[in-house]
Amino acid sequence: MLRDCLLWAAAALASAQDFTDLRIERIAAGFRFTEGPVWSREGYLLFSDVPQDLILRWTPGKGVARLRESSNGANGNAFDAQGRLYTCESRTRRVVRMDAKGQLEILAERFEGKRLNAPNDIVVRRDGHVYFTDPAFGAQQDTRELDFYGVYHISPKGEMEAIARWQTRPNGIALSPDGRRLFVANSDERQVRVFDLDRQGRASGERVLIAGIEGVPDGLKVDERGNLYVAARGIAVYTAQGKLLHTIEMPETPSNCAFGDPDFGALYVTARSSVYRLRLNVKGAVPY
Repeated sequence: MLRDCLLWAAAALASAQDFTDLRIERIAAGFRFTEGPVWSREGYLLFSDVPQDLILRWTPGKGVARLRESSNGANGNAFDAQGRLYTCESRTRRVVRMDAKGQLEILAERFEGKRLNAPNDIVVRRDGHVYFTDPAFGAQQDTRELDFYGVYHISPKGEMEAIARWQTRPNGIALSPDGRRLFVANSDERQVRVFDLDRQGRASGERVLIAGIEGVPDGLKVDERGNLYVAARGIAVYTAQGKLLHTIEMPETPSNCAFGDPDFGALYVTARSSVYRLRLNVKGAVPY
């Protein structure tokens, strides 16, 4: 019993955080709906303005510039270990990858002969395994061909499988620091579910990790301690075991978040018309 208590205390200490005196800085504003933040090792933040068909780049000291126009409703974004950009295009209903020269490659647009619903969020494991969600919101519902909302896995060889076929809508997606667990927000059920991942990228053991989230869970990220940051009513911070630590109140309802800065010690939050930055006392899990 003493050993169990010591292990619990050690886990609690490892996940402990100080949320006092957080300074929320608005770094960019004037957009229609921001989403898909991701930090580049080259020193800038990328994010999408979905209604305006843009992928934008914010660089400290320089401000915002356009990276990609006519982005086909770009939503979630992610980098891989080679620096290639993966994007969920909600309007063309596909997942694409862009290289350093700006050349696009289609990775996914159909499953079992039917068009995807509207790919939403995406994450890439260090070894090249790709995971993305495929819900449908608003008018996207009217053009669905699939009779489920999927969570998908694409292997480094390009093989694609559905690891979940839900009747409720998946949204944000993230990996644990060691890449052995996959977290998926379920917007309709206001949950975060978790899967175990093996070395080949296969998923198993689906279960509910967090239930009863206040607000509609959207994007999520993980820090180096395994804590989860869920964009919902605010940014709700949970331990790796699913215990609520704190909710960071935001000036606008957040849609997604990403760790950034050269030391990965800042949390960038996309929230409707603006993008915000918060310095934390913990670093994000480096996803690539």
